[in-house]
Amino acid sequence: MFESLTLHELHRKQIAILRPASSTRPALRIIEENGVRAVVKDFSANRFLFRNVAGRFLVWREGRAYRQVAGLTGVPRIYRVMKGPAIVLEEIPGTNLSDLKSSSDLPAEFFDACEKLVSGIHARGIVHCDLKREPNILVGTDGQPYVVDWAAAILKRECRIFPLNRIYRRFLLDDELAIIKLKLKHCPDTVSKKEKQRLVYRSGVEQSVRTIRNRLRSLLKHIA
Repeated sequence: MFESLTLHELHRKQIAILRPASSTRPALRIIEENGVRAVVKDFSANRFLFRNVAGRFLVWREGRAYRQVAGLTGVPRIYRVMKGPAIVLEEIPGTNLSDLKSSSDLPAEFFDACEKLVSGIHARGIVHCDLKREPNILVGTDGQPYVVDWAAAILKRECRIFPLNRIYRRFLLDDELAIIKLKLKHCPDTVSKKEKQRLVYRSGVEQSVRTIRNRLRSLLKHIA
């Protein structure tokens, strides 16, 4: 699907734009081909240097992340990385958490499904690193969670040596804690005492790892 799509055809096949390009962020387009809709993260409208350095790097990283979790229920399908700085992804009908009109729109089991999805992601040897951002979790029309925006994701094989392996373990925990924080916001009555304790506990070693982790994540988010 979308194998022959070129950058020049994006405007002709575009049916909506979710976000226009800015100086440091790609455009997000909805396109349609043969009745199939897709989301395109497109850096082609960004300035030359950002497009060809940061844009191509981020598209490469995000494409690699999507391939790492390919076939996992709850992650959009990657259709292709286009020649140039753009990636074409499956459109998931639904609403992201930040756009929900009311937390009552969520089914009671939604965050249980989120936890199961995060466990499946981690089993693939990858961490998302930005699950606390509500726009990165969609509530599908089927009531199930979907995780999007993988530009800041980190693979386990990138963090084999010390101290990166310790930081990777911290990122694993961050993904898990992000779901608890979101549950606390949207469905506070379902958060257990044990989960609340996990949010506040910090050992000395963990605090040191958090400091390094925060600097690394800030760098990734700045360029993503």
